[in-house]
Amino acid sequence: MSATIVVKDLSAGHGDRVLFSALDLVVAPGDVVGLVGVNGAGKSTLLRMLAGLSTPESGSIQLSPPTATVGHLPQEPERRAGETVRAFLGRRTGVTDAQAALDAATEGLVEERPGADDEYAVALERWLDLGGADLDERADEVAADLGLAVDLDQPMTSLSGGQAARAGLASLLLSRYDVFLLDEPTNDLDLDGLDRLEKFVTGLRAGVVLVSHDREFLTRTVTRVVELDLAQQKIRMYGGGYEAYLAEREVARRHAREEYDQYADTRASLEERGRTQRAWMDKGVKNARRKSNDNDKIGRKFRSEASEKQAAKARQTERMIERLDVVEEPRKEWELRMEIAAAPRAGAVVATLRAAAVTRGEFTFGPVDLQVDWGDRVAITGPNGSGKTTLLGALLGRIPLDSGQAALGPGVVVGEIDQARGLFLGTEALLDAFGAAVPDLQPADVRTLLAKFGLKADHVLRSADTLSPGERTRAALALLQAKGVNLLVLDEPTNHLDLPAIEQLESALASYTGTLLLVTHDRRMLDAVETNRRLHVAAGRVTGD
Repeated sequence: MSATIVVKDLSAGHGDRVLFSALDLVVAPGDVVGLVGVNGAGKSTLLRMLAGLSTPESGSIQLSPPTATVGHLPQEPERRAGETVRAFLGRRTGVTDAQAALDAATEGLVEERPGADDEYAVALERWLDLGGADLDERADEVAADLGLAVDLDQPMTSLSGGQAARAGLASLLLSRYDVFLLDEPTNDLDLDGLDRLEKFVTGLRAGVVLVSHDREFLTRTVTRVVELDLAQQKIRMYGGGYEAYLAEREVARRHAREEYDQYADTRASLEERGRTQRAWMDKGVKNARRKSNDNDKIGRKFRSEASEKQAAKARQTERMIERLDVVEEPRKEWELRMEIAAAPRAGAVVATLRAAAVTRGEFTFGPVDLQVDWGDRVAITGPNGSGKTTLLGALLGRIPLDSGQAALGPGVVVGEIDQARGLFLGTEALLDAFGAAVPDLQPADVRTLLAKFGLKADHVLRSADTLSPGERTRAALALLQAKGVNLLVLDEPTNHLDLPAIEQLESALASYTGTLLLVTHDRRMLDAVETNRRLHVAAGRVTGD
């Protein structure tokens, strides 16, 4: 079914803060609309409103036809206790709810309730449209194709991070919605998963609205861009894809700055002229008063007329200032300007693995022989579930080895952003959790540093586990700046970060002089960050230079 979403004059806020207002948007079949903006600008809020999961403060959202199905896939798929992989796929594809509605309609037929025939027809059509008739068969095929080699009747909570990422991708590939609302669908996907996702999105006839911080994915998929500019409190629409958006935005910003500079220069010049004219007028009045007793009538008349002329000129200048079209000064965008504090240099050898092996169930990592030297900048790539995170854990001594040896060199100070962002997940207030990690830092200094990373007063007193994934990532980045490190370990650092923060992280990595271990599927980051070694992990084996 072809479906269109029409949004008119939509407004939303968070507490007393306005996120966006007067938003108009039409999403037609085949459109792929990318939402961009800093963390907290309201992108996820807008997706939830489009999905009917939250209510806007004002405005309207119309779905045409009203019976069309809308699929909202949030950035953190909920793994519910006791829910099997198959049940997870049914829930995410909407088939489970459609099945429940069909069962209820069937009962109505049996009980001969009035209108049961129509109710059943609608429920059946919805169930069929969502792919309920052959979901189980398709689920087995897609899971096998994605390499999700697990029993689909086992609990979702038993899956590893890589397997859960594949299950999330499978739920998307199995979906048959009329409109797709995708919140960070690229998170945790490996390169093969990203390729499959790109082909899926670009091959859809349905309309798509998506949020992603993967710049290459945006470049390859979106046909239009909607920018939620929180600082300027404006909404801007751009056609022609993501690269065109970047170019147009840069031109628009430059023109806005030029227009304001011209306005400011003109106003300043007129105001200076007005001040000069008033000064001359005041001087003429004083002279006229001082010489008012002399008998030179012609001189007094001349001085009076001169003062009146200066007053007229001053009034004319004031009118010119009033007639100027006011141009608001473009607000300077908030920027994360981060740096990674470096601890004193460690020894020549930073970390080693000797015949290291780890066995977890049917998965075996290693044996691996690896040495990381001082100043190495190592990019680590490989499919999800191949053992990249296990490699990091073994190198850091966090995962016990079943055989072999692991050692960190003397003087090594580790700074880490793990894939789960586990450092700030407890019930403790962010201010306290952060302060415990850097006890030498005063609470006022902690607040100042966190504010620099966009975590203000309403964040620092909240429990850490109530922060969004992006906010937890910012807190982890702030910690890297608060304490000196000489071995920096980053496991998918771009997940949940907004685009400006990703660019600032890349800039900070360029000036970082210590040893770096970087795991990422962000293709642009792999190109942007200078490395001198590449390791590839596949099926528990490590290869590379």
